[in-house]
Amino acid sequence: MLSKARIAVFVSGGGTNLEALLKAQESGAIPHGEIVLVCASNESAYALTRAANHGVPAVAVPRKQMSQEAFERTLSLKLAEYRVDLIVLAGFLSILSADFVARWPERILNVHPSLIPAFCGKGYYGLKVHEAALERGVKVTGATVHLVNEIPDGGRILLQKAVEVLPDDTPEVLQRRVMEQAEWILLPQAAELLSAEVLKERE
Repeated sequence: MLSKARIAVFVSGGGTNLEALLKAQESGAIPHGEIVLVCASNESAYALTRAANHGVPAVAVPRKQMSQEAFERTLSLKLAEYRVDLIVLAGFLSILSADFVARWPERILNVHPSLIPAFCGKGYYGLKVHEAALERGVKVTGATVHLVNEIPDGGRILLQKAVEVLPDDTPEVLQRRVMEQAEWILLPQAAELLSAEVLKERE
């Protein structure tokens, strides 16, 4: 393959989803794409170390030290510098404005730790999603990878995978199972799907 879609991964914390993407890439599971940049919204994010361990360029763009406008302008400059084609939000906790998203139509992937439309929307992120699932008493949860658009909670769903909720689950235990059985599987698959779409549009 002469060219690959160039992927930037946005992160905020430990980077377990990033690790899954990097390992998938190294195993050949994302043949149409290449992770060329990792952007962290937090200077102390361990995801930066993970990127370095895999030889992928990584930068910190500390959201708390910038206005929204400056934050997104800095991100945009980095994306242009690395000639990025698509963005994967992998545990990225900073909000992107509708204006920023609109400049990347059908080119931003996000993973959410539930089966959308369940347990999504304002306030549902991270462990809070799994706490809500257990409080509701659902027997099945899962993860969703979707394209982001400028309408809150909007965007085309690409992939979903169900995960069983067990009687003795804590939010932490359920979170780990959802990551292992759904997020870490779906996110590389979705990155490959979108990368193939990008390359097809170039033909």
